[in-house]
Amino acid sequence: MLVPGASSQALAAALAAELGESLAAVEYDRFPDGETLAAVPGFDADAATIVASTASNDAYVELLQLQDAVREAGASEVTTVIPYMGYARQDKAFEAGHPISARAVARAVSTTTDRVVLVNPHEDAVSEFFDVPVDIVDAAGRLAEPLPALDDPLFLSPDSGAIGIAETVRDAYGEGETDYFEKVRHSGTDVEITPSDADFEGRDVVITDDIIATGSTMSEAVAVLTDGGAKRVFCATVHPLLARNARTKLARAGIERVVGTDTIERDVSEVSVAPVLADELER
Repeated sequence: MLVPGASSQALAAALAAELGESLAAVEYDRFPDGETLAAVPGFDADAATIVASTASNDAYVELLQLQDAVREAGASEVTTVIPYMGYARQDKAFEAGHPISARAVARAVSTTTDRVVLVNPHEDAVSEFFDVPVDIVDAAGRLAEPLPALDDPLFLSPDSGAIGIAETVRDAYGEGETDYFEKVRHSGTDVEITPSDADFEGRDVVITDDIIATGSTMSEAVAVLTDGGAKRVFCATVHPLLARNARTKLARAGIERVVGTDTIERDVSEVSVAPVLADELER
């Protein structure tokens, strides 16, 4: 039985359809003091697959509650699918006395599940923080599907570390070149982009990344390309977090269109990761 978190209801329904499994009734509530409640009334199954992105602190608490609720209801096997893992970028102690937040949340999730499935975590190494088996699904290839016909396409990543996503999207699209920008991050919101050596004038460019958070990196890259004569510029991201004023930044920079998956359910979530998750879960 598939059990959806509040922020992953559409994805859980799509995954249930892919697998031919039933979808649990889930109730979400908030008490006057701010505490949350996630419950599964009527749950009756030996195995549960919880599908819950954790883009907020409340989502993490809700996930822990759902894991505990299905155990309390009698599930002997629990799989936890985390399409978007919050805190995955906090995979080290950046200063003395700081926590490794990715490790902290991974350990908490591990206490009431038998297996975890992640979709394109920011660093694959976060899988080592869990105390249960972890499988990682690469959904970047799904981003090619909603792209329109492109003119002499160039697929760019914001830095060399994300070039694999650009290559995966290019391969799924079927043609084009790949390259990357040089990026220097001065703070969480201050990012300096150095133009790539790739020839992008008069070409359609797709900037790919695992996540668009505040949009600072993407908007600066888009501006560099539009100012340099790119024909059209698209953004393709697995995780369209789009926090704060990211939309405005991208629009002002001259973006043609943003496409994303439903790991985080936004209006730009034009393609689902359900098929690749189903392939992993059916193995």
